[in-house]
Order: sequence, then structure tokens, then C-alpha cells
Amino acid sequence: MRSLGIVTTLAVALGGAVTAAAPASAAAVPPLRFHGAQYDSPGTDNRSNASRNAEWVSLINSGSSSVNLRGWTVRDAAGHVYTFGSISIPGRGGRLWLHTGTGTTKAPNAHWGSGNYIWNNTGDTATLRNAAGRQIDTCSWRSKAGRTWVGC
Repeated sequence: MRSLGIVTTLAVALGGAVTAAAPASAAAVPPLRFHGAQYDSPGTDNRSNASRNAEWVSLINSGSSSVNLRGWTVRDAAGHVYTFGSISIPGRGGRLWLHTGTGTTKAPNAHWGSGNYIWNNTGDTATLRNAAGRQIDTCSWRSKAGRTWVGC
């Protein structure tokens, strides 16, 4: 499931300016969005930090400018919330991975710091909100064959 909005709304939500308005009926994919998820850590789920860090969601920035994520959040369907500190995703295809476990947060990797797995193997929904709390994107999945799911 992808949250869609009018180009004008997304530009304002991301702090940008709108130079040309799109037709009200035109829906746009947000420039900053989920790219994929590793919702089932490879191997045995032993709750080690390495295993928790092999579980992640990734974001991609297809816009032309870098986006600082300070105050932005990612949450799951159960209400677990991660709030980003000052970390940026470069424009033009820059990616960032949010790992479940602990580690040093430095682009392109951020760490939730959770002692438990966040993403459900049987299905879940990740929601990205900007610092003002506006929903920017969602990514949902169900249990699938294989371990990696890509293409939110």
C-alpha cells in the first residue's frame, strides 16, 4: 500500500516550494519513501544484535535535494516508534537503512536500538511521518516465500 497525495501537498510536507501546480487529480509517489524491508532476519531468530540488525527497512530519496530526517518517525502496526536524530539522505537515489538492533548511527545506517525484533514475519505495515507528523509513505507486506521483500 502506498500513501499518495497531491504534488503540492507533498512539496509543502517536505519543506519545499511548489513552482508549478499539478492537476488535483494527479497522484505522485513521494520523493522520500520506503524502498524495501528485510522483515525476517536470515538464519535463526536468536535475538542477538547481529540477527536484529539483519532486520531492517530502507528509505530512498528520489528527489534532487538531501533530506535531513531530524524528528521524522518510522512506526510499525503495533505502535513501535523510531524517531530519527540528525541524519540525512542524499538526493538522486540516496538510501538509508534503519536496522532494528543497536549500533552507531551514521549515514547510510541508522539503528532503532531495540532488544526485540520489530517487523512481523507474518505481515506488517511501516509508516513514515515527517517531523510535523504528516504521513509521507506506508509500506505493507504479508508473509512471502523467501526472506527479503523489496519494492514497497
